[in-house]
Amino acid sequence: MAGFLTLAVSKPAAAAEETYKIGTDITFAPFEFQNDQNEYVGIDIDLLKAIAKDQNFQIELKPLGFDSSIQGVQSNQLDAMIAGMSITDERKKSFDFSDPYYDSGIQMAVKKGNEKIKDYNDLKGKTVGAKVGTESATFLEENKEKYGFDIKLYDAADALYGSLNNDTVQAIFDDEPVLGYAVTQGQPLQLVGEKEKGNSYGFAVKKGKNAELLEKFNAGLKDLKANGEYDKIVAKYVAKSDDEAATAMKKIEPKKSEYVIASDTAFAPFEFQNTDNKYEGIDVDLLNKAAEMQGFNLKWNHIGFAGAVQAVQGNQADAMIAGMTITDERKESFDFSDPYFESGIQLAIKKGNDEIKSYADLKGKKVGAKIGTESADFLQKNKDKYGYTIKQYDTADGLYDSVRGGQIDAIMDDYPVIGYAISQGQELATPIKRESGGSYGFAVKKGQSPELLEMFNEALKEMKRTGEYDKILDKYIADGNEQKKSTVDESTIGGLLKNNWKVLLEGLWKTITLALISFALALVIGVIFGLFSVAPIKGLRIFASIYVDIIRGIPMMVLAFFIFFGLSDAIGVTIPDYTAGVITLTLNASAYIAEIVRGGINAVPVGQMEASRSLGLGYTHTMRKIILPQAIKIMIPSFVNQFVISLKDTTIISVIGVVELLQTGKIIVARNMQSTYVYLIVGVMYLIVITALTRLAKVLEKKVK
Repeated sequence: MAGFLTLAVSKPAAAAEETYKIGTDITFAPFEFQNDQNEYVGIDIDLLKAIAKDQNFQIELKPLGFDSSIQGVQSNQLDAMIAGMSITDERKKSFDFSDPYYDSGIQMAVKKGNEKIKDYNDLKGKTVGAKVGTESATFLEENKEKYGFDIKLYDAADALYGSLNNDTVQAIFDDEPVLGYAVTQGQPLQLVGEKEKGNSYGFAVKKGKNAELLEKFNAGLKDLKANGEYDKIVAKYVAKSDDEAATAMKKIEPKKSEYVIASDTAFAPFEFQNTDNKYEGIDVDLLNKAAEMQGFNLKWNHIGFAGAVQAVQGNQADAMIAGMTITDERKESFDFSDPYFESGIQLAIKKGNDEIKSYADLKGKKVGAKIGTESADFLQKNKDKYGYTIKQYDTADGLYDSVRGGQIDAIMDDYPVIGYAISQGQELATPIKRESGGSYGFAVKKGQSPELLEMFNEALKEMKRTGEYDKILDKYIADGNEQKKSTVDESTIGGLLKNNWKVLLEGLWKTITLALISFALALVIGVIFGLFSVAPIKGLRIFASIYVDIIRGIPMMVLAFFIFFGLSDAIGVTIPDYTAGVITLTLNASAYIAEIVRGGINAVPVGQMEASRSLGLGYTHTMRKIILPQAIKIMIPSFVNQFVISLKDTTIISVIGVVELLQTGKIIVARNMQSTYVYLIVGVMYLIVITALTRLAKVLEKKVK
């Protein structure tokens, strides 16, 4: 065994500096190993030396090996150890750990010059190698059917790397830092894609001992990351390509002063409104950070997923980011960025349920999922194997309410959505490891705005390199064991009203103004077409009949999409969502008002028209003085009823991004998952307004009799 090695690292100081005995491994490249001068070097060693210098203490390094270092710390012969030691719950029982200083993981590598393999999809029909019993081998076994490759396992690293060099395998998987170090040592490899997240390494002391040393390590680590020294140390040993370490982000020149970005309205934790009614989430934070790093300006348009797709295709938006899965079909219409999130599906149960610990425990149970999702497909595929029954839901709130209320025993959903629900206080647990899923991408219309994709890709790589990416994800996603509590209490009706009364009233006001403006316009148009429908001129009657039949025959949602997306694209002018909503409601209501007018006029006895004409009065004079005054009395209750219908129809306009009362409620539910209380409040607000209008109709009906 190598002898003791003392490293004295210090800044000039007036007082004597503390010296700590630090254990480490003997050979675990690139973290600790002997170079050709028989000096111990590596990421761990260089980091420790730099931190000691930054924090004014000395170290006495003892390369005892991993197991012996553990024993040395536990027997108080060592003050601490650093040896690529993974931070685990089991080890936390015996050690106190620093902040993580390295996030490990596994990665794919191919032979240098191989341009045919650029992602996992290119592995179909290929042979992929890994070392026996490693995390890489487990990962390959779990994904071999999905990507269609064969696996070849090796006992030693030299055999693994040699098999790639002689083309026995076309790709290999290994720990990312080990692969990176192999590149720096001249191995003819090139790394492909991003690493799969693995364990974090920590500096360790005996539990309850040397707290001041941990504080110094953490403070020094923070300083090194801030001044760039940390990146230099890691880049010295772990390369990202065959001849370079981590490279600086490339700045791309934007071609527009402002880019319009379409997004969803409520898809937590990717985009949703917070308690200050401002949009945030993984998608929002990532793109805002990318814009800040690359120096371009954004204008957000939260219009819903379907609306965002239409907006990009109709040139109303430059790009969209909305948890959009990259698929071959979508690639025909969109160009995508590098994947920014690897999704997946996961099973969740009510917290405290100890009966379900594996899929086998679902036998005889009810499992829920949303209709048409990857989760529903997975459950359908495996229901005979595990013996459960499936219950499907249209919305997330219905799904989560059912497991909370005990109507079903478990649910399956996208894992980040489940994680966010947990962070918002949902009493859920995730007993089973998640299933892998699709990749999310930032999208532009095919052939357009390539510089926008390039800016996003460069910023994304830099965020992943610096750890900013992980910070954004950790802000919104909990793991089912450690909950991130919301700082605002919205678990009661009182708390919901206190935090959201302003935005709810804004939603109600928008609902009422939409209904009032559209109904006023519809009244004018409807009366005109109603008069046309009873006019003595046949052409006017036919024209009115065609108008009414067309408008009433088109579902209002289709009409809204046509006006907002189709008409805007056809005339080359963007119609604002609110304006498109008013036009839609106006056209729809006018057709029904025309029928109300026609029916009201026809309800007046025909003899009155005949008598008036026989006395020499003209058609227009008769209608104005005799028929319409009587018909209006008949029409008024129906007009009020139609206004109530228009008020309710405003909920449909939310599909094009208008945030009226119901959509406001959906946005709040997406944030806090309190569907029962939120929709109760929204329902009561609608009830109050509609009841008042109904009473008004009765009063008017009595007055005109």
